[in-house]
Amino acid sequence: MNQQLPSDDELIPRLLAHDDAAYAQVVSAYHGLMVHLARAIVGPAIADEVAQEAWLAVLRALPRFERRSSLKTWILRIVSNTAKTRLRHESRTVNLEDALGDQASIDPSPFNAAGRWASPPAVWHADTPDDLLTSQELRACIDASLSALPPMQRAALTLRDMQGLDMESICKVLEVSESNGRVLLHRARNRIQAAIEEFYQR
Repeated sequence: MNQQLPSDDELIPRLLAHDDAAYAQVVSAYHGLMVHLARAIVGPAIADEVAQEAWLAVLRALPRFERRSSLKTWILRIVSNTAKTRLRHESRTVNLEDALGDQASIDPSPFNAAGRWASPPAVWHADTPDDLLTSQELRACIDASLSALPPMQRAALTLRDMQGLDMESICKVLEVSESNGRVLLHRARNRIQAAIEEFYQR
């Protein structure tokens, strides 16, 4: 976990000087998030491999880092690009632009101006064995819905709702415009909400 990671101003010169302690801090802070993002784009089978490839790319590119974004955002953008490249190699028929789809069908009404749920899905409680079973089944339903999302939608949802990145950073990481980033996030959230609502209507 990231425990008082030094500022970029302190950290980057140490990394450039091949400070092993600085490398250890960065890996500890960001590796888990890198794997999580890679998994969102390429799936679990090669996510660790993609993260390792991204680390090598980070080390090679660090002397050319122009600091137009934070170190964290820059590293995640490398992960995203590495994952998208692998995705194209793994399945040449995948078109990442298809993940955006028709913007006209977006229903932003479940979310407020800040991008948070305006009307959250129903709250569930695990007070009895039946409730626990329902909760486990719901978790499986949500996991299946996440797995079924197009890669770019899943990545946007992972970065925003699971990792708490702001939209500006997400758009830099995924290299999409702000409007397309919001399309990806809204579509992903709508599909997850629809899956939850369908679950409770069974």
